[in-house]
Amino acid sequence: MKISGFKAGKFSQRFHYKSFEPNYVDLPWNIDDSELIMLLSEASLKLGELNAFSQLIPDIDFFIKMHVFKEGTESSRIEGTQTNIDDAMQKEDNIQPEKKDDWQEVQNYVQSMNQAIESLQTFPLSNRLLKQTHKTLLQGVRGTSKLPGEFRQSQNWIGGSSLRDAIFIPPHHDNVNDLMSDLEKFLHNENTPVPPLIKIGIAHYQFETIHPFLDGNGRIGRLLITLFLVSNQLLRKPTLYLSDYFEKNKSYYYDNLTRVRTHNDLKQWLKFFLEGVRSTSENSIQTFKYIIALRTEVENKIISLGRKQPLAKSLLQFLFTNPVADAGDIAKALSVNVSTALRLIDDFMKSKILIENTGFRRNRIFSFDSYIKLFR
Repeated sequence: MKISGFKAGKFSQRFHYKSFEPNYVDLPWNIDDSELIMLLSEASLKLGELNAFSQLIPDIDFFIKMHVFKEGTESSRIEGTQTNIDDAMQKEDNIQPEKKDDWQEVQNYVQSMNQAIESLQTFPLSNRLLKQTHKTLLQGVRGTSKLPGEFRQSQNWIGGSSLRDAIFIPPHHDNVNDLMSDLEKFLHNENTPVPPLIKIGIAHYQFETIHPFLDGNGRIGRLLITLFLVSNQLLRKPTLYLSDYFEKNKSYYYDNLTRVRTHNDLKQWLKFFLEGVRSTSENSIQTFKYIIALRTEVENKIISLGRKQPLAKSLLQFLFTNPVADAGDIAKALSVNVSTALRLIDDFMKSKILIENTGFRRNRIFSFDSYIKLFR
């Protein structure tokens, strides 16, 4: 199948509406566009740089946690939540009641991502894994009544208040299992070589078109990208997340997906997708460089703490994974009493490593703001 000759599918008449029934994608693919080939080369090169760079950074797992929280925040924001990364790092007790639903959706996304990445060590990227991840995603939040962990058994739609005025109506539920089976085969088919970034670009489009779940499709579809890159060892660590790129280019994201269905223009979608991989890889490399520079800067600041220096180093390590904390959190992490933790916090505030967020005299919350700023 030539990329330029792709036929996305057809609209099928139902009772009061037309659903879009996509064609299968587990096919031999031929990239017949020179501009697309060039973008593929540039994106692959930058992704390779990011992969190599991330393997050279000591303690990178500390920093990946923040990347995952940023991804959870941005991916959920595309779906309409209002939580920002500062809120996402807070404990539930510190979240205002009207913000708790949005906060919980981000927490679920982070938990889903972490569980799925861990599962890849013993379990292939598959529909079963996606269902398990979906179940975690919707646990205890607004979509909890919409078959968590199961493909849909009824018709869904995108936009509008009903099937009659919907912007897009995905395939009929009777076809979902076969379509998702084809997609799973495509992801694992090694007999018809397709460049991995082209494969996951096509797969993301196809997943969003099938819309196999009643809720959470956007988040699972974006999570699928990172899972594929890790499972195919294009990334040794989960350091690339495209939700920020999709959020900043939201109208282009939806327009390009729609254009594949309406104009069979898979090429334009893939160009947009590959540019996202290229630019996001570049930005991620730069963020890691900023993190390294910041770590050197703050380590130099705590040299002056004398006998407190070993404890200060432990606190600094804790803050790189928990940049928003209170005195109790820090005391527990360092195995010291609260008064010792407060004295150390005071030293960090004087060095401008920590700032106090609440303005209260009691129940104060502190943040490693210069670090969080790198992910805002």
